[in-house]
Amino acid sequence: MRKLLNTLYVTSQDAFLALDGETVAIRREGERPAHIPLHNLEGIVTFGYTGASPALMGACAERGIALSFISPSGKFLAEICGNPQGNVILRRTQYRTADDESGSAAIAKNILTGKLYNSRGVLDRAVRDHEARIDAKQVKNAARYISEALKPLREATTLGILRGVEGEAAMRYFDVFDELILQSKNDFAFSGRNRRPPTDKVNAMLSFAYTMLANECAAALRSVGLDPYVGFLHRDRPGRKSLALDLMEELRAVFADRFVLTLINTRQVGASDFHIQENGAVKLRDDARRNFLTAWQNRKKEELQHPFLCEKINWGLVPYAQALLLARHLRGDLEEYPPFLWK
Repeated sequence: MRKLLNTLYVTSQDAFLALDGETVAIRREGERPAHIPLHNLEGIVTFGYTGASPALMGACAERGIALSFISPSGKFLAEICGNPQGNVILRRTQYRTADDESGSAAIAKNILTGKLYNSRGVLDRAVRDHEARIDAKQVKNAARYISEALKPLREATTLGILRGVEGEAAMRYFDVFDELILQSKNDFAFSGRNRRPPTDKVNAMLSFAYTMLANECAAALRSVGLDPYVGFLHRDRPGRKSLALDLMEELRAVFADRFVLTLINTRQVGASDFHIQENGAVKLRDDARRNFLTAWQNRKKEELQHPFLCEKINWGLVPYAQALLLARHLRGDLEEYPPFLWK
């Protein structure tokens, strides 16, 4: 397993990253460079368009440090990484399984089982903890629908049917998502999922959280020798980390969605933390993005009991645990891929 506090986030849009000996130098006009030792890092995530030097890119690739470039609004742009870990036999098995409809459907079915189970769990928890403050009947109905959708999901044999069941369940989930927002309802009204670009504050935070979670999942997959670009539920598309998107599906509601709700409901974010661009896109301001990432790192340190491993681990290690379980399944050590089922 990897350490949690080993990713450097560079949130200043005008920062340029360079190699200085055995350190990464973060340079901004009019300021003295900040230096971070490379040996302390397993990942660098930079938000902005200024870029990084070829020397730093080469050093990161040589040391296996993933260097990710993300736009200020949270859109993934590109990544530099070194040689893949693991063995070629595992990746060949991954590719063969991805090319097989039934093999892909079997893994996708378990991933989506985890997603629906966890989505229902988030709604059930909201009713249990805040029944008097929300439209409990509406939320219960959505949770019931998602619970009942688990049966046709388990009976599905094709990716098309699986996507249809999941799509309807996701729509029911987001139909009541606004009920889970307990504070500053006027500032954080939610009428449905929108992206590319997000046009309200809640969707801006959800998109940003999903980008961060996808990066965590991609790093986890690489650490066990899997190719994050070849998925089972999400099919191949140039530049898309399809397997990372697969892996994050079961973690969206319980990690990313609950994290965003916590920021809103505990008033850690406010209307002044966002600004609207000329094209209508809403994004976090620089200071708010830094606070977001600090809170994200703190959430990763919180402990939970892993439902399959029956061990206490940090939330930040859940993607690594699931990547390891997926690799074990593809190797034949596990009959099925065990999804993460939040309790």
